[in-house]
Amino acid sequence: MEYSFNLKRDNFVFAQKYEINASFKDMGAVCDAVRYLKAHDALEVIDRMMNMQRPILFRRHNKGMGSRSELGGKKGAYPIKAGKNVRVVIINAIANANSRGLDGDDMYIIHACANKTHIESRQPSKGSLAWGRGMYGRSAMMHSDLEYAKVEIALGTGDEEELTKNMKYFIAKKNKELKAWMKMRNQGAAKKTQLAKEQKAKSEKKHEHKHEEKKVEEKAKIAV
Repeated sequence: MEYSFNLKRDNFVFAQKYEINASFKDMGAVCDAVRYLKAHDALEVIDRMMNMQRPILFRRHNKGMGSRSELGGKKGAYPIKAGKNVRVVIINAIANANSRGLDGDDMYIIHACANKTHIESRQPSKGSLAWGRGMYGRSAMMHSDLEYAKVEIALGTGDEEELTKNMKYFIAKKNKELKAWMKMRNQGAAKKTQLAKEQKAKSEKKHEHKHEEKKVEEKAKIAV
């Protein structure tokens, strides 16, 4: 299957997966989240999402979706099935880069997209009826299609002449934002560990004080 990559392909490393039984809208949101990041950082973003630590931003196809405090009040979700498929393609792209003598982990994801490939129509068997669907009693037969999708990933060093100014700008911007967020996360984790240590020290002091009071009371009883 051909790639939907418009630049010259000589200096880039590609990988794809097609005929995926997953939502191409969810995979598109994951691709938006990892595009222009380094490959190892992209895998970390997906791993955090799969561990329910940080959601993926949904810029579109987000009707009825809840806003997330981790994203500054923007809408997001945890598309785990889509994340698994995108993760596999990134790992394959890294392996393809390593086979060409490049450092795949340190390369940037220049191209990442998810598209619908084909649709297979599905209907209930002849004569069957669908119940409910927001109405009482019998209703029309339910129609449900099976949609397949594909994911494409292209890796580059970030210094290629084929890259546009916008691409280079977003490479610098997204990696800077990710570093700032990771720094804030590490600072927050350090504060939590410090507070936990302080609380533990306080509880130990309290316990020692109570133990000393009991000793004093026991000595007083013996003296009496």
